[in-house]
Amino acid sequence: MNTFISCDWGTSAFRLRLIDANTKEVLATIKTDWGIAAVYNDWNNNHPATDRLQFYSNILADGVRALAQECKHALEDITIVISGMASSSIGMMDLPYKALPFHLDGADVLTEVVSSLPNFHHQLLFISGAKTREDVMRGEETKLLGCDVSNQQEKQLLILPGTHTKHVVVEDKVAVDFKTYMTGELFSLLSTKSVLAASVEKGEKGQENDNKAFFLKGVTEAANNNFLNSIFHVRTYHLFNYHSPHQSYQYLSGLLIGNELKELLNKKYSSITLVATGVLAPLYRQALQALGIQINKETDADEALIAGQCKMYLQMKKQQF
Repeated sequence: MNTFISCDWGTSAFRLRLIDANTKEVLATIKTDWGIAAVYNDWNNNHPATDRLQFYSNILADGVRALAQECKHALEDITIVISGMASSSIGMMDLPYKALPFHLDGADVLTEVVSSLPNFHHQLLFISGAKTREDVMRGEETKLLGCDVSNQQEKQLLILPGTHTKHVVVEDKVAVDFKTYMTGELFSLLSTKSVLAASVEKGEKGQENDNKAFFLKGVTEAANNNFLNSIFHVRTYHLFNYHSPHQSYQYLSGLLIGNELKELLNKKYSSITLVATGVLAPLYRQALQALGIQINKETDADEALIAGQCKMYLQMKKQQF
């Protein structure tokens, strides 16, 4: 079987998957909270004398052992394909960004191969990020590589929701521009660290649909009103008993996502693809529909990541042999 280990190493989470490269099937998976930020802080504060690459590889080794236990199969010497923050200034190694444009066939994506390390006999394939003059991404470029994008000349838009949501413009299977929106991070800050924190409360899982109307209210209000004024309504609507804390939580979410997406009302694209997973997928779908913006295609973000890593892994093997 032609397998590799997929490593999705973000700022706050660490995930390994055993992948069949021919079918893109996930054979086993493990996830921990050992994101890049936590690992870097541990290394920088407690183990600065240890070689950085070796220190991070020890975390990888622990993960590989856990994955081997999960799949009940030895995983010695198997290649690990790494995307996300592992190639950043706080990651295993700091790789430069690929300046746009970049082709979605992966031909000009920046990668780095590390053959092996002492006591860690796995070949590592790092996939680096991309940049414009004003913006950067790490991790999303791999998802773009895994998206089935048409080769039409007209501008297409791909929306990748997250802590820092990306809007990527593609022409003829080439990423030519993108913008970052700090929607997720700003939501976290406002809902936990600001004066609005006392007015919002996350509902139980599965209750989101009960307060859908308040989410959509936030979306439409954001599209028509000043954002800085609207977010204060989270406090006043709770103060006047117009909204419960659960309803205000959804309302604030709608305000932020609506404020991000309203820019699309004045732009034209030949198609719009939503690349999302988890709770963000239905929220962005509902928000786009509420604004009258047509989604032409939806792609699961996790599947796109795996497909992108498969593409780069198979290209590396072809070049090596």
